[in-house]
Amino acid sequence: MADPEKTREQQLLKEEEPFRRNAFLLIEKMLDLYQPSAHAKALVDEILHSIFFCGKIHNPPFSPEMILIDVEIIKELKDVFPRPFELFSSRLPRRGPFSCVLDMIVHLNGGENENKIIDVLRTLITDLKLRESMHLVSSTICFSHKTEIQDPVKYYGVSNSAPDPRRIMYAASCLGGWDSYVAGAVMTYLPKKKKKPDFDGTIVLPSNVRCHAFSLSDGKVKSPCRSCGNLFGLTTSEIAVNEYGNCAEVESLSNLFKNVVDVKEQARPTSEKYSDLKRAKVEKLVRTDLRNWLLHKGFPWDQNFYTPQPV
Repeated sequence: MADPEKTREQQLLKEEEPFRRNAFLLIEKMLDLYQPSAHAKALVDEILHSIFFCGKIHNPPFSPEMILIDVEIIKELKDVFPRPFELFSSRLPRRGPFSCVLDMIVHLNGGENENKIIDVLRTLITDLKLRESMHLVSSTICFSHKTEIQDPVKYYGVSNSAPDPRRIMYAASCLGGWDSYVAGAVMTYLPKKKKKPDFDGTIVLPSNVRCHAFSLSDGKVKSPCRSCGNLFGLTTSEIAVNEYGNCAEVESLSNLFKNVVDVKEQARPTSEKYSDLKRAKVEKLVRTDLRNWLLHKGFPWDQNFYTPQPV
């Protein structure tokens, strides 16, 4: 028999502002999944900071206390994870909150079976009724791996889950989170979806890499969009151009490049418009744009990116 108090609590959550509801449910789920280990603790620490930051720049803004509400929960979390509460209003996250959820699922289930990872995430989204509002929730998952070896390690990514203005998270990930080659490709088009005339950091994936995306709504394969074709040379017939940096392929390939050096070297940018000097200039422009966007949102960035607390 359903618990009347629990049912009432769920109804109240449903009626809440969608951002606060999803923020609370994702934090609650991560705490439910948490099993004592250094990696799991770092992921909970990271998602708290990422969500608190998103609440800070949200319109209307939400403080950690407004998201969590319960005084005892707040006290317990501050005791175990103090730094997200201290630094959410000055340091930038390196990625959106749902990326932490994905990493926790992979950590607990292993990354060998991509179908299981997709099913677990889809079940989580359904059980929490997160599709009623896509705040902080990714719509797509992607996995990448080498094809010429048996039982390859797979590297996952999800689409951006930070709220508008999303360009803040794209820029933050370019400067502080993603692999340098992936970030260079994205910065070629950031922020106006128009290719820069004097810089080209786009890359072409080597033929021995598989990169497939799936919808978290229905589990079906998603063809690369035109943006991913432009960034990574992925074959596509799509003409729609998504925001550069939004797609799950970006995070998945970034994780692949960080861990598989020979693949990254094969994907080195080859354009005459790419050099370390030109890249440094583009990074400076992206950093300036990012600082201005944050000032517009009333966020006094201290120029540092958040790193989950060491254990």
